[in-house]
Amino acid sequence: MAVLLLFGCRKEPAATALPSSLPSYPLRSSTDLDTLLAAIGDTRIVMLGESTHGTSEYYRWRTAISQRLIAEKGFDAIAVEGEWADSWRVNQFISGPRRDSAAAVTLLQQYDRWPTWMWGNYEVASLVTWLNAFNQGRAEKAGFYGLDVYGIWESLQELRPLLPASDSLQQYAEAARRCFQPFSADPIGYASAVANSSADCRAQVERLHRAAERRYGSATARSDTAFLIQQNALVAYNAERYYTAAASNSALSWNIRDGHMLETLGRLLDRYGPASKIIVWAHNTHVGDARYTDMAASGTVNLGQLAREAFGPENVFLVGFGSYSGSVIAADAWGAPYRSMAMPRARRGSWEELLHSQGTGDRILLSRDLRNAGLDKPIGHRAVGVTYNPASENGNYVPTVIPMRYDAFLYFDHTRPLTPIPVRRRNEPPDTYPSGF
Repeated sequence: MAVLLLFGCRKEPAATALPSSLPSYPLRSSTDLDTLLAAIGDTRIVMLGESTHGTSEYYRWRTAISQRLIAEKGFDAIAVEGEWADSWRVNQFISGPRRDSAAAVTLLQQYDRWPTWMWGNYEVASLVTWLNAFNQGRAEKAGFYGLDVYGIWESLQELRPLLPASDSLQQYAEAARRCFQPFSADPIGYASAVANSSADCRAQVERLHRAAERRYGSATARSDTAFLIQQNALVAYNAERYYTAAASNSALSWNIRDGHMLETLGRLLDRYGPASKIIVWAHNTHVGDARYTDMAASGTVNLGQLAREAFGPENVFLVGFGSYSGSVIAADAWGAPYRSMAMPRARRGSWEELLHSQGTGDRILLSRDLRNAGLDKPIGHRAVGVTYNPASENGNYVPTVIPMRYDAFLYFDHTRPLTPIPVRRRNEPPDTYPSGF
């Protein structure tokens, strides 16, 4: 089955006159985040991006920002571009008794679907350890959740201990498990079979999802058990739709995925109540508003755009991350082992090269300061996926109207690779299938 290159061959933006200087704020220590937190204000949803899935600075600074948002502004949870079932186990861990960093590292080895390094890394282990310590003695625990759509088998399995065998929902889930069983936990194989008209489990997962809706209504359930039943049924339903769409190499698969992220985000906000606040960690391609990139021309939407539309732009604060050069964790090919790769200096005329030309220090830029800075036309903005060829960055620059796509941008002049936790991975399709982001 061919891997979908979602956005095709990107056309480089036409050269335009670029500003000679841009207003910015230094980024050297956590106290320098005061500027960013002041700009965030009382915003309900803060999305923290990344231009690669393998850069240490992005994870460490997202951690620093998240810690301050949780401790100082009362944010309730972090929701990540990760699998629901594995992330729920992280949520249970941080809500439990005090544990040390070694226990956090062991916990994160459960992220064993390629690319394992995205959440199975020591930078995330530091965050998990902090969250666990922060939650001690607190009635209202900070949470950690997965927004992504992957995990048909996992979510169907998660329903088993939640329901008695005689329950109709359990019977519907069992029927779905039997339907998927011939594909040995391989949704790509299932999607190929759908494309060849030799399989179709849509009816089984739809029946399960609709039955859960009828039982609990449209409102998000308050009890853990009911909430988990609702969410796992939703993941199974949307995952089947996602993989079926991916089989036809349609941008629809991306839209289903980001639509599921938005639906899950909304359910989490409902679960925490009307005053809830949530932090999102995801790639820039999900965080930055798609309407101000070349994604819009292909009819592709993303989480940042959908959240602005659903909750209002005044309630959503989008933060992009990027760097000029350094090293990154990625793979040479789909499903291959990860390695540290040198990331070359950004292309001439790109957003990252422009920032480098104005000084080598790491810094914060606020879009409100950039609106009249001559950045109203698209400029190439680097995006690196889980597979990467540093010798050929064709297609890695997203034409972007920076001040409209983001509300703020964190720039790092030179970055280091993420620190993965060694994991024996499952033989299953990756969490970023089929786009790489």
